[in-house]
Amino acid sequence: MAVRFGVLGVIEAWRDGRALDVGHARQRWVLAALLADAGQVVRADALVERVWGERMPRRGREALYGYVSRLRRALPAPEVDIVREQGGYRLSVHGGSTDTGTIDLRRFRELTHRARATDPGERAAVLWEEALGLWRGDAFAGADTPWFNAQRSLLDAERLAARLDLAETRLRLGQHAGMAAELAARAERHPLDERVAGQLMLALYRCGRQAEALERYERIRRLLAEEMGVDPGGPLRRLYHRILTADPALAVSPSQPAEVPAVRRPRPVPRQLPPPPVAFTGRGRELAALEGLLKRSVGADRGPVISAVGGAGGVGKTWLALHWAHENLDLFPDGQLYVNLRGFDPSADPLTAPAAVRGFLDALGTDPQQMPADPESQAGLYRSLVAGRRMLIVLDNARDTDQVRPLLPGGGNCVVVVTSRSHLGGLTATHGSQYLALGTLPDDDARQVFSHALGHDRMAAEPGAVAVLLRRCAGLPLALGITAARAAARPDFPLAALADELDDAPTRLDALHAGDLATDLRGVFETSLRALDTQSARFFPLLGLAPGPDIGAAAAARLADLPLPATRRVLRVLEAAHLVGQHCPGRYRMHDLVRLHAIERGREQPADVRDAALGRLVDFYLCGARAGDRFLAPHRTPLAPPEPDPAPVAADVRDAGTAMTWFEAEHVCLLAAHRSALTHGWHGRAWQLAWALDTFHWRRGLLSDRVGTLRDTLPALASPPDRAALALAHRLLGRAHVPLGEHDRAVEHLERALALFEEAGEAAGRAQTHLNFALAWEQRGDDAQALEHAVRNLRLRETLDSPPREAEALNAVGWYHARLGDHRQAREYCERALALCRRHGFREGEAFTLDSLGYIAHQGGRYPLALEHYGRALTLRRELGDHYEEADTLARLGDAYGALDRPAEARRAWSGALALYRDQRRTAEAEGVHERLAALGPAGG
Repeated sequence: MAVRFGVLGVIEAWRDGRALDVGHARQRWVLAALLADAGQVVRADALVERVWGERMPRRGREALYGYVSRLRRALPAPEVDIVREQGGYRLSVHGGSTDTGTIDLRRFRELTHRARATDPGERAAVLWEEALGLWRGDAFAGADTPWFNAQRSLLDAERLAARLDLAETRLRLGQHAGMAAELAARAERHPLDERVAGQLMLALYRCGRQAEALERYERIRRLLAEEMGVDPGGPLRRLYHRILTADPALAVSPSQPAEVPAVRRPRPVPRQLPPPPVAFTGRGRELAALEGLLKRSVGADRGPVISAVGGAGGVGKTWLALHWAHENLDLFPDGQLYVNLRGFDPSADPLTAPAAVRGFLDALGTDPQQMPADPESQAGLYRSLVAGRRMLIVLDNARDTDQVRPLLPGGGNCVVVVTSRSHLGGLTATHGSQYLALGTLPDDDARQVFSHALGHDRMAAEPGAVAVLLRRCAGLPLALGITAARAAARPDFPLAALADELDDAPTRLDALHAGDLATDLRGVFETSLRALDTQSARFFPLLGLAPGPDIGAAAAARLADLPLPATRRVLRVLEAAHLVGQHCPGRYRMHDLVRLHAIERGREQPADVRDAALGRLVDFYLCGARAGDRFLAPHRTPLAPPEPDPAPVAADVRDAGTAMTWFEAEHVCLLAAHRSALTHGWHGRAWQLAWALDTFHWRRGLLSDRVGTLRDTLPALASPPDRAALALAHRLLGRAHVPLGEHDRAVEHLERALALFEEAGEAAGRAQTHLNFALAWEQRGDDAQALEHAVRNLRLRETLDSPPREAEALNAVGWYHARLGDHRQAREYCERALALCRRHGFREGEAFTLDSLGYIAHQGGRYPLALEHYGRALTLRRELGDHYEEADTLARLGDAYGALDRPAEARRAWSGALALYRDQRRTAEAEGVHERLAALGPAGG
């Protein structure tokens, strides 16, 4: 008894030649959805989507269970079984191994594979005809859901490719006389298909109809120009010129008489390449690099010319290789070998190198009786057969270098293209291969992918939705292709509906699934993970917990609780697998969609694992920020809690210069760590991070970030109240509002801080608050009020043992005396301050005091002395990385040069100040300097 299934037409099942009743239409669709992946588990939610699509019933799973139950009763056991496992269903035939002859789709693909591996002669033609004879109509006839429609389109393409391969075989056999009408009809149905056009042109030419053949070329040339804006490809152009010149090689050689024995068996010319991608877009740089292979291969005598195309899953490596290969078929007259090595196949183990070699030997016409038994001898025979031949060998989806090496030819006339998600650096080391890293598509090319599938009018009607789709696909060709296919399958649905689905981060990867394993983006990423070693696979989900947009190697080590050398090794593994990229030395980030998958995997970790990893990372950033702030502001009063162990950042933060570099590199991650600490209720960590970032934010003029971190932290300190921290936070926040011109908010926070410090009896806190009050009133234009608070600060500082802060207070009193016109008093206070700063190594205070003395000298008409003071202040501020105060010093330096009538120096100083003011968004200051520059007239005038 034999059971057979048919999906290449109406969905049917037969037993011993008699049709089986497998239910009404929807139940047949369930059967077909299982048959498409027979022998493998199909998830229940995927089955529901395949069978119902957008018209999913309210109780879709219950309906599915009912259909599966009825199918079990309708199908004969034990030949056929539908078993539930791993959250889905698996249809098994003959006890678990699905026979390729049982399902017409499997039989069709098996026959086409054999036909392509056979010499293009009578035997191949028989195989092609048998394969095409299995079709009884449209695939999955009557099934109307997005998934079935997409599968039908793919199978239509396979069917057409088979018909074209059969036509090519028949042309080789000299059967052109009876083919012209068939090929002409096919050309009408596929007017832009260059292969169809080429076959028709050749048949017409061989039938003595050269003029018609040339006219057919002109017809497709015009259509391609009008519809696509392109010219015919290289192979069709070359065929046109050969027909135009009546190339004798186009004629069919007469067959040898049967009685004449062949001296040797003719070597077959394998044509194993799969069909080219239909709507290939962009990749000009990469195609040019592959073209360079051809130039290198001319006259090569030291070995094969190899290119390894690497990139993340879904980035289009196979499409690039096949597009380039089909564009250059005629340059490989001895044939093309192709094998899918299944290095990252979600449904099968990687193909072994000996199995691939055996497949190549079959394609090269090796007599089974003469096939060596051991793999090494087979590999040697393979190299012998391709030696001296001009062939293209495409090794697709390789797992690693070891899988590739046995498949490399020994001679120098072959070109080898390898695609892999791994880096395959060993091929470069041992065989001098060219490595071609394939990245995401730029916006224009990504838009072109949508344009091919959806048409210009549909895209123009919803530009906002298109922008969202492009942004969320992030240039990944597989994501673009899945999205375009889903949109094309429902032309009546607005693109905005799909855009909304993709815009939702938690479900975005669910939306990027076209119904099978090859078009499931999450599944593609998973296959890359399964290829990793255990440590690297465990590391990947932890990266999804990191809150910043990228991560440094030291931070990653703390996240994973690994030594730094081990972390760097793991990061190299992930980089080689194209799961992370090193966008600058020592810093790593992921493609947006890969990161989404890492976040999903991270959330699957146990809560204690997640919290411990994120806690370590936040502590790493906190440790670095506190250590860095200590170098930037060594005289700043530290927070009361003990600092974290500084060992993790000792190599990164060694002095003020490396501290500023570290802050700049980690700034966005520090802000993200601060937000994460607040979200997790780690209020102490959040407060210490906000405090430790304050100096850096001030010196770099990051005023909004300064206010934001302090403002967001304030509620965490209020409940339950931490009065000391709350007082300090209010003071810092009030100080942060001052340069933004937000006087009322500044005074509100400073008054609250002063009250809290007074309640706690904190004299130092009160003193510093008075200094901040002075700055607030100065910003408001009330220098008398400012001087009053500066004096209160000084009186308190004189009672405390803090010489640097006393020097700061002396300078403030001197500064406000100067602003009020009392230059003698001002100079006395500032000179006392300068002596204290230099005695105690308070470089920041020294810079402020020199700036004050420059201002005093300028106001007193002593311009050369003002230049001297400003110059020293400027040097110190640049050494400290204090861009905010550097801008003010440059502006005043320009004023002094202007007073001395030295316009060139004034212009240089004011231009520097203007650039910094604009970077810091200090509009009023920028306008003032711009007016002074304008008054100088044009440069060089």
